[in-house]
Amino acid sequence: MKTRMLGRSGLEVSAIGLGCMGMSEFYGAIDEAEAIDTIHRAIELGITFLDTADIYGSGHNEILVGRAIAGKRDQVVLATKFGNVRGEDGSFIGINGQPAYVRAACEASLKRLRVDVIDLYYQHRVDPDTPIEDTVGAMAELVAEGKVRYLGLSEAGPETIRRAAAVHPIAALQSEYSLWTREPEGEIFDTVRALGIGFVPYSPLGRGFLTGQITKIEDLDEDDWRRKGPRFQGESFQRNLDLVEQVKVMAEDKGCTPAQLALAWVLAQGNDIVPIPGTKRRRYLEENVGALDVRLTQEDLDRLDSIAPMGAASGSRYPEAAMKALNR
Repeated sequence: MKTRMLGRSGLEVSAIGLGCMGMSEFYGAIDEAEAIDTIHRAIELGITFLDTADIYGSGHNEILVGRAIAGKRDQVVLATKFGNVRGEDGSFIGINGQPAYVRAACEASLKRLRVDVIDLYYQHRVDPDTPIEDTVGAMAELVAEGKVRYLGLSEAGPETIRRAAAVHPIAALQSEYSLWTREPEGEIFDTVRALGIGFVPYSPLGRGFLTGQITKIEDLDEDDWRRKGPRFQGESFQRNLDLVEQVKVMAEDKGCTPAQLALAWVLAQGNDIVPIPGTKRRRYLEENVGALDVRLTQEDLDRLDSIAPMGAASGSRYPEAAMKALNR
């Protein structure tokens, strides 16, 4: 397994990570046994970078990951997140970055994961009502106490990133990035690279759309959260299918799958970029790892730029309420 450094933090991880969210919620039916087998297979393949969050399954995902890595803790770099608050019924309450909440959330995550230390602890969303200096200051205290090793932010804008980094080194920024979500290019990339911060793209396969496996809305389970996504609805769905068709044609030319081509493109954007494609099945995990063997020439990259330039995807990436939670 190839490895990459997350910026200048000193944190080394596998060149591809594993997003565990879908093993507990949002993407249809759950199979815990297959999910745990998938995590074990990832470790066998040399994937060291596992990503979860306290919000996924309202804590279920952290418990699941904790079970899966029991006896294998020294083989993984464990990342989790705090900040999105849910009610007991699963409803979304809001965002909390207050220092007391940061500490309480960390203690709860450590307990669910059954570990002594979290390798990379992200603020999942920026709290607009709490100065970032206060939130990161509380996170830094967790580092000083040995409960957390490295700090990260998610979906933070350039100014917030700079203010956070002035309080404590930030190892990674996790934000959505793929062939159909290219907004981080420009100021975000410039900011994290200037500060020595690694970039961790989530949804590098466009929530599965770029795999070519979704051709009609009925391909998604009735309770699949993606059905509510603007890019999966109405005319946007068809326009995005047309984009993916071009990716499929190019993948066939390259002798790889569309998913592998889409991941190879993300990997080619810089050695400081570590995508975390999510999957809950071993066969897709193994397919994703195969992206590391796909070599893209400059001609290939130019072709993909023409297929999926900035803003090519139709529809916003979240429903309106979730879009408002992004820090820009």
